[in-house]
Amino acid sequence: MEVITTHSMTDFDGLAAMIAAKKLYPGAHLVLPGKAGRNVEDFLSLHKDVFLLEDPKGIDLSAVRRLILVDTRNPKRIGLLGALIGRADVEVHIYDHHPPDEDDARGTLEVVAPVGATTTLLVERIREAAAELSSFEATVLALGIYEDTGSLLYPSTTTRDVAAVEFLLDRGANLVVVADFLGRPLTEEQKGLLKELILNAERHLINGVKILITKAQIDEFFDGIALLTHKLAEIERLDAVFSVVEMEDRVYVVGRSALPDLDIRGVLQHFGGGGHPAAASATLKGVAVEQVAGELLQVLRSTVRVPLTVAEIMSTPVKTVSAEMSIAEAGQVMLRYGHSGLPVVRDGRLVGILSRRDVEKAQRNNLAHAPVKAFMSNQVVTVEPYLAVSEARALMIEHNIGRLPVVEGGRLIGIVSRTDILRTLHRDFRPQFHLLYSPAKTQAGRHNIAAVLRTAIPPARLAFLERAGALARESGASAFLVGEAVRDLLLGFPGEKISVVVEGDALKLAAALASELGLRFKPLKRFPGVEFFFPDGGRCSLTEARAEFFEYALGSELEDNSLRQELYRRDFTIDALAVDLSPEWFGQVVDYFGGRDDLQYGLVRVMHNRSFIEEPCRVLRAVRLAERYNLQIERQTLKLLREAVRDGILSRVSPASLWREMRPYLDDDGAARFLGRCAELGIWPYLFPVTSHWEVEPVLTYLPQALRTIESWGVVFGERWLAYFIAAVHWTNVPSAQALCERYGFGRNTTEKVLAAIANWQEALGRLSVRGPVKPGVLAQAVLKLPREAYPLLFILLSEEGYQDRFREVLTALMANKPRVTGKDIRKMGYPPGPLYREALDAVWQARLEGLLASREEELEFIRNYLARRENEEQTTGV
Repeated sequence: MEVITTHSMTDFDGLAAMIAAKKLYPGAHLVLPGKAGRNVEDFLSLHKDVFLLEDPKGIDLSAVRRLILVDTRNPKRIGLLGALIGRADVEVHIYDHHPPDEDDARGTLEVVAPVGATTTLLVERIREAAAELSSFEATVLALGIYEDTGSLLYPSTTTRDVAAVEFLLDRGANLVVVADFLGRPLTEEQKGLLKELILNAERHLINGVKILITKAQIDEFFDGIALLTHKLAEIERLDAVFSVVEMEDRVYVVGRSALPDLDIRGVLQHFGGGGHPAAASATLKGVAVEQVAGELLQVLRSTVRVPLTVAEIMSTPVKTVSAEMSIAEAGQVMLRYGHSGLPVVRDGRLVGILSRRDVEKAQRNNLAHAPVKAFMSNQVVTVEPYLAVSEARALMIEHNIGRLPVVEGGRLIGIVSRTDILRTLHRDFRPQFHLLYSPAKTQAGRHNIAAVLRTAIPPARLAFLERAGALARESGASAFLVGEAVRDLLLGFPGEKISVVVEGDALKLAAALASELGLRFKPLKRFPGVEFFFPDGGRCSLTEARAEFFEYALGSELEDNSLRQELYRRDFTIDALAVDLSPEWFGQVVDYFGGRDDLQYGLVRVMHNRSFIEEPCRVLRAVRLAERYNLQIERQTLKLLREAVRDGILSRVSPASLWREMRPYLDDDGAARFLGRCAELGIWPYLFPVTSHWEVEPVLTYLPQALRTIESWGVVFGERWLAYFIAAVHWTNVPSAQALCERYGFGRNTTEKVLAAIANWQEALGRLSVRGPVKPGVLAQAVLKLPREAYPLLFILLSEEGYQDRFREVLTALMANKPRVTGKDIRKMGYPPGPLYREALDAVWQARLEGLLASREEELEFIRNYLARRENEEQTTGV
């Protein structure tokens, strides 16, 4: 026999969970362990026969082999059925949403999670099992969830509860019935008790937390204390409410909390109670109500912690203006620091607040020259540093103000803004714009890397940089080596391309350099500047510092400095470094954004929180930098990156742009690590939507080693990036691979290589893996169908050493027997270019491997015969 039960004083969640469990255990008996709550009793008076609820006294406990517990794990709360707990012949299944307790029973199956209602857990199982639900059953289950989540308004409500309700509404749950049974008017008894609780209420302020404790005594047992406590909490709007009610020979304590930091369950555990952090209860026997209320107050005084205070969230020091400053100057300060209002001080004491509206009002009336004191507000609402944040929030709402100056001893010590308050309410709240670099870092000591420049940069390029700095200085300008070139030099990886930014006329400097050094150059299209080409193949862009900002940049942080603004445009702090090229400061590092410190600690950090929104491809650039140079993505930057990926920011990038960004990364030595990290961060589906990373991860991991091994054999495997691309998509099918090639705009030749690899790698693998001797021509025929870029993939898949040796022998033989004839010879025979060329040349190759051809003349004769035979076949078949 199977029995489904719940806790005594059954509420709608307990009843609904039982009904839901019956859908999963259709042969089980529904047993109420004792009394139900008043609303549930009213409901059952109409529906008891529908559910066939049984009394525990009518159950033969010796016949029970499985007990299904819902909405409780406490054996003491299931009456007579508690005797089944611990029996070796009884299997226990548990479905519950309450926090664990030391008295809990253990089950062979436990479905326990911190959701708002136990019914939610069972609805999820019903949905997974595709079990049928009538509209009536869906309504009962919805009753359970709505009751225990306060109609989805309690803090304990989760997205899983919402999803469960959505599912039940789709199955026909009737919210009119739900509202009727949950929103029933108070009875006369309940109204009387509520009045007594209100009259007996005592309010206490404990460590800044407002708590109400009320008590009452009634002769007979009365159901509904939890409901009345909830009503009392709604009326009083305090941080916590406790009702202590003596009924018959017991005292019942019910608590409700509106503060996440005040754990009601923890408080009432002192009395042997349980429940949730925001709602809990306890029952005591043989004690007086006055004694329990007094003890409760002592427990609260010892456990309630000081709440979050203004001092912990305020900004300090505070940007201020003086009362005598002009409106125009104050307006500039607001713009420079991005503030919408500023405190006004005189002799260190707060005398007013100037808002942006005040400034705009003065400017509209042509009074920008007037002093701040003429337009500031003298009626300033202030707070003390130790005021609770909840109180500060209430003040902002009451007075409809956006900032509260924090004053201690008459002196201004900080300020709290709406943003500060919102951060305490919403963990993931982000202001519209904030910087990620630390301004304090930018004031670090001077650092000169002239010795590094002279050691790492080739002489011709070094001479160019020195002359650029000297000629710029002569014309009243300044020139700087900037960006990635500086980063790579400091990391010890000097590159082929360098960039110079000029504070001044870049085109004039470029003309002077070209004339003096005789270098070839071409103008840049997008902005003033040129690109120089050095004889050794190196390049250098020379551009003017641009003063415009990005969309979200704060002018206050950048100030009036064109180089600083130019560097602020860079992707990461380590890219925003510059080196002075002027003769007197040659090699001096310019670091406005802490890039040197981030390099020292190996961090990739964006400039501000909107960086990935502003340029989605920075997601890929951050990963590439981290994997290429063995750096870490800074914690906040990584959080922003994950959020951007989760929000689908890469879907805004065109496939062509995405491929332009990714293509060079696949040529890097760290390409495998780059792709692996992309998979870890959820980027992979945007790059390779036709395949899953887990399918190809082992191949990508060993691909660098395979490339090195094949190179050591003297075999040219083609383009490195294409080898990675083929490995990444090899498990897909030909149509999907073709669609991806078209998406990225691959040329016909590259697409044919990819499709040939997808279509033929499994055949080649099968032939090379055959045990025993195989004719070289048979093996070569399979390998010849593959592009060379598929060789590393095939090498990895031939995991056994003997098969890899066989593959090496085949490749060596292919290289040694490469045909002497080419496509040009076929063209001279009068055949137009097409797939037939490759087919004919492969046939020659195979014949050479089998020793059938030795000279070029024999190859030409073989091709003539082969092509003639193919022509005859086509004529015969009518193709």
